[in-house]
Amino acid sequence: MSANTPAASTAESTVVPVIFAVALGHFLNDLMQSLIPAAYPLLKENLALSFTQIGLITFVFQGTASILQPVVGLYTDRRPLPYALAAGMASTGAGLILLAHAQSFAIVLVSVALIGFGSAIFHPEASRIARLAAGMRPGFAQSVFQVGGNAGSAVGPLAAAFIVLQRGQVSIEWFAGVALAGMLVLYAVGRWYVAAGAQRALARKSRAREATPLAPSVVRLGMVVLIILMMSKFIYSVSLSSYYTFYLIDRFGLTKSEANLCLFVFLAAVAAGTIIGGPIGDRIGRRRVILWSILGILPLTLALPWLPLVPNVLAAALAGLILASAFPAMVVYAQDLMPQNTGMVAGLMFGVAFGIAAFGAAALGVLADAWGINAVYHICAFLPLLGLAAFLLPDARH
Repeated sequence: MSANTPAASTAESTVVPVIFAVALGHFLNDLMQSLIPAAYPLLKENLALSFTQIGLITFVFQGTASILQPVVGLYTDRRPLPYALAAGMASTGAGLILLAHAQSFAIVLVSVALIGFGSAIFHPEASRIARLAAGMRPGFAQSVFQVGGNAGSAVGPLAAAFIVLQRGQVSIEWFAGVALAGMLVLYAVGRWYVAAGAQRALARKSRAREATPLAPSVVRLGMVVLIILMMSKFIYSVSLSSYYTFYLIDRFGLTKSEANLCLFVFLAAVAAGTIIGGPIGDRIGRRRVILWSILGILPLTLALPWLPLVPNVLAAALAGLILASAFPAMVVYAQDLMPQNTGMVAGLMFGVAFGIAAFGAAALGVLADAWGINAVYHICAFLPLLGLAAFLLPDARH
């Protein structure tokens, strides 16, 4: 099929309503998921958990999603399952209800595994549909999609501060209503795919087959460097998303609600940074955005452990904003390397991200138990040095 045929031209148009609908689904999905770390202080107190057990909760949640996302992405590249998005929301809602009534550490692990399973279904298929609806603006679509998730993650601590921490663990089940709303939104997205998206997918696959493929050595180098850079980004990110509230309580004597408000500031900055990375990458290239965003936060991370409260929160927020601009560029960069497998690549990128976060959270929990929560931030301050590896990224623009 020629690139000038009507089907190919249609595949190049940007379907903004679908992109925003998928982003709304991402907002609702990640709002529910962010209740897990936001409720950590409450769970730690109610169930007498150690930092190591807190790390294991994150490990199970992130690890479940990490293992399954590439598998889901690979499968849906070959056999799309647009209505599976709604099923993923149902799994997340069931996990929240179980978590609300968990009276043991084991039940907490089962509940977060269900939430991780819902995430594993949602992210690769939703990212694939966002890329499909993007046309010639993949960076824009990926940023909008991801900023929906980051906005949901930012709202989670507020919901925890004003609802869960005030009314207790059982109030977590109220957010199952959010899952129901998400199921309705994503069902509509599935209907669009059945009506129009499948034809766009065929046209895009035809164009991808006609394009000159990159050399396998270039693809391998690009993916290896991306994984190194993701280690820097996501281990530092999880140090803040999972343990920043404990750090603020320990060092500055804040209440749990006050610490969650500070976490909201950080996560809101992350949401703002996400919307920046994709469109800028469309204009100046993904490689430049990735290099600047990961290596550029080094002065902030080195200073953060020594700053008083307000500058500390501001430094964490600015670091989060800069760091968050990298991931949309990373996902689109990886999809540019392998344009015929965008769902698998999205699943791989999200899966690796969740996996790194899972192992990082578990390791940081052990470290916090052994050496104290302050030591976590002194050690993690040097992680952005891994950003030097971005100089090795090949230019994948074509």
